[in-house]
Amino acid sequence: MYINGEWLRSEPTFPVSNPATGETIGHASDGTAAHARQAIDAAQAALPLWASETAYFRSSILYRAHGLMLDQQRELAELMTREQGKPLKASMNEVKYAADFLLWFAEEAKRVYGETIPSARSDQRFLAQKQPVGVVAAITPWNYPISMLTRKLGPALAAGCTVVLKPAEATPLCAIATFEILAQAGLPAGVANLVTSAEPAPIGDVFCTHPSVRKLTFTGSTAVGKHLAQAAAPQLKRVSMELGGHAPFIVFDDADPEHAAKGAALVKFLNTGQACISPNRIFVQRRILGPFLDTLRGRVEKLKAGDGMDPGNSIGPLINEAAIAKVDRQVQDAVAKGASLLAGGARLTTDGLDAGCFYGATLLSDITPDMLIYREETFGPVAAVVPFDDADDVIAMANDTDYGLAAYVYTQNLSRALKTFEQLQFGIIGINDINPTSAAAPFGGMKESGLGREGAREGIEEYLETKLGGISI
Repeated sequence: MYINGEWLRSEPTFPVSNPATGETIGHASDGTAAHARQAIDAAQAALPLWASETAYFRSSILYRAHGLMLDQQRELAELMTREQGKPLKASMNEVKYAADFLLWFAEEAKRVYGETIPSARSDQRFLAQKQPVGVVAAITPWNYPISMLTRKLGPALAAGCTVVLKPAEATPLCAIATFEILAQAGLPAGVANLVTSAEPAPIGDVFCTHPSVRKLTFTGSTAVGKHLAQAAAPQLKRVSMELGGHAPFIVFDDADPEHAAKGAALVKFLNTGQACISPNRIFVQRRILGPFLDTLRGRVEKLKAGDGMDPGNSIGPLINEAAIAKVDRQVQDAVAKGASLLAGGARLTTDGLDAGCFYGATLLSDITPDMLIYREETFGPVAAVVPFDDADDVIAMANDTDYGLAAYVYTQNLSRALKTFEQLQFGIIGINDINPTSAAAPFGGMKESGLGREGAREGIEEYLETKLGGISI
């Protein structure tokens, strides 16, 4: 753990394993509620000086961290692949994405503006100023174990806040490596603190109830996000949540079915389907269903699962046994209720994969609303295709979910594209685009997919308060 500028290697520790092989690759300190309180106290003590530093000074720290992260891109990517499982190429891309947030918010630190406001009184002036919200408690997930850290740390530090972060228990080593970079960049003691733990609940309870914490930011499941928001409510803490998704992928019959199918395969099986913006329901207009499925099936059958360190493997393992069970439950439920299984559909245990958490890339068609996969987020390598006939009906079908994070639309009709963009109740929509994300773009969802936005200029606003001065002259 990293508290008040010092590395603490306390006992006991917990093992960290490679989900591709099952082998233990390291150990992390099993932090307690007392460690969380110690880290919060350090952040509170460091807050006045850090908040009073110039934006240019805070920016310089983030610039240095950005450069160090790029210098260590290969080492960080290899660690990520061993700890989280994704193919090395994808890990390399994620490290670059993580560094982008440090760079973006190094620049945004110098763009925190105030304003003067006219008064109805001739002897009065109003001055509005932005100030850091205070100590931030951050909880990050395992599926993007470095970029989700910098997407929170970057804006918080740029705004002048101090931070205590608890990473996912499955991926603490990536978090440790990220904090090593912040230390190398010269971040003052206590400004950013790391508490690792095998049991997240006690740490989360402290984050929600400690009076010094003025903001809680969380990325993870909707169920846990609701619990944290409720626990933080009595103290009226600022809360931002990036939660679950159930993304529709709509292919209208004026689209090129082969092009759309290639896009669907790329985004569906990204990170083995373990992404909150991964499409869960692929709606295809019936007139082009045949060629779409033919192309998608060909793509799915070519996906090779295995250890991400082997460049010949295109998808990695799921994170743990519980993830395997959830995916298989959805697949078996769909098949039992009439879905067509066109590829995959089972755990992979041959060719040396028996020690890992591998599930075959799967393609299902004829999905109906009574199936679990139509309602639940899958978070795994299963493409579920829903045929549709009426272009107006598909909007209602797509919006028929409590989630509202990401959606995708394939069409060559400009009017239809704009109309669909406006009607879909999702925070991020890719139109003929499977990668509608960037450090420069706002990321977040509607409905039960979250509160607030990360990235972009909105990202730093989540960590700022507006203070008004009324001045009589």
